[in-house]
Order: sequence, then C-alpha cells, then structure tokens
Amino acid sequence: MSVTSRYREAWEGFWREASAEPGAVFWDAEPVLTVGPHLALFEPYLTDPALPLVDLGCGNGTQTRYLADRFPRVLGVDLSAAALDHARRSDPAGQAAYRQLDAAGKDEAQALHAELGDTNVYMRGVLHQCEPDDRQPLVDGIATLVGDRGRACLVELSGAAKQVLGGLASGPDGPPPKLAPVFRHGLAPGEVSDEAVPEYLRSAGLTVLASGRLPLKTTEYRPDGTRIELPSTWLVAGRRA
Repeated sequence: MSVTSRYREAWEGFWREASAEPGAVFWDAEPVLTVGPHLALFEPYLTDPALPLVDLGCGNGTQTRYLADRFPRVLGVDLSAAALDHARRSDPAGQAAYRQLDAAGKDEAQALHAELGDTNVYMRGVLHQCEPDDRQPLVDGIATLVGDRGRACLVELSGAAKQVLGGLASGPDGPPPKLAPVFRHGLAPGEVSDEAVPEYLRSAGLTVLASGRLPLKTTEYRPDGTRIELPSTWLVAGRRA
C-alpha cells in the first residue's frame, strides 16, 4: 500500500508554496529547540549509533542537517519532491543525503532496507498528518527500516494538541499566518489519539522501550509574544534482543 494521490499532492502544493526563509514553516523551529532536546531523550536507547540514521519526513532538511553533524551517515527522506528541493538547496555542502520515499509503500521500505541494512529512524510529527488508511502501513515501513538492531525515535502530537490548534484556527482573525497554509492545503494535524501510536508500533512488531511528554515548539507566536507550543508525546521503539 502507498499513500493516496490526494495526500501526496497536498504536500507537494504545501512545499511548492513554502518560503525558503528559516522559520517560515509552522513546525520548523530551530534544531536547538526541537531535535536537540529529542536526541537527549533518544540517544540512551540507541544500541548502535553507528547505524545509518533516516530522518523520515525530513521536509526542508533543517533537522536533518543538525543530525548529520552528530551521526556518521544521515539520509533525509520525504514524500514530497518539492520539500527535497528545499532541503538540497539549503544544504550546498551536502552534509546529508536526500531521497524521495513513500515509507507507506512496502516495496520502497524494503528496497531501502536492502540498501542500507538496519537503520535508526527519527520521525517528528508525520503520523498525525497521515490519512487513516496510511498510518499502519507507514509504521510497518518504519519497522522494516529499523530491522533487528535499529531504533525508531518518534515525536507525535498528543490528543490535547488538536484543541490547541482548533483554538488557534477559530480565532477572530483566523489561524496565525504560518498555520494557515497547513489548513489551506488540506493537511489535518492532530488526528491520531495518544493510545493509537503505541498500538501501531506493536502491530508492526516493535516494542515501545520508552515514552514521555515534551511540548513541540513551533515557529509561530501568540499576540502576547509567547511561542506557540503543542502538547506532544515522544516514543522510542525497537525489537527486543
């Protein structure tokens, strides 16, 4: 199974429209506020940090480049060719490699695993954006990439984030400028329940090794000047030895 054409086109449209300016995308906060704190939680569970690391749903590559400074081989993958165009232009030194991938497509995940072997996977905020029928296949693809030795390191919006986003969208002036394109392109964040994420992992044959709560910082601010943060859950999963 692979993602629907509607979902693919929604992301292509979003990234074609997105500015290349740092911080222009709602969720693309500085790595020191996002992947940096995530790594502090995840690294103790990486049994083999030397494995290739796949940044799944890398978007414009901001977090990928940070990871490439800390791991020997990093590959940013994304469904959207337009997103990868942003990533490559922002990485002229080639710190990381980038590739288009539909991780919900069984054959594509298997082909990448055959090429790289077991990998560690970092994924931030992708599952909650997926259409319902694509969620389990996506996690199945992650399990394929992880194999026996890798770890899946996921950060997903918690159920409470949907209320926050709904409140922002229904304000008298409409959604904040950086959130508006998300809704305009038919992307629906915050649609996965807290209980569903570990169940998807278990159904894919993975064991949740650790989890916790950590606000997901965005690049947008409220009228009072405070940064918008969304409730989120982090999880580390893999196959037990």
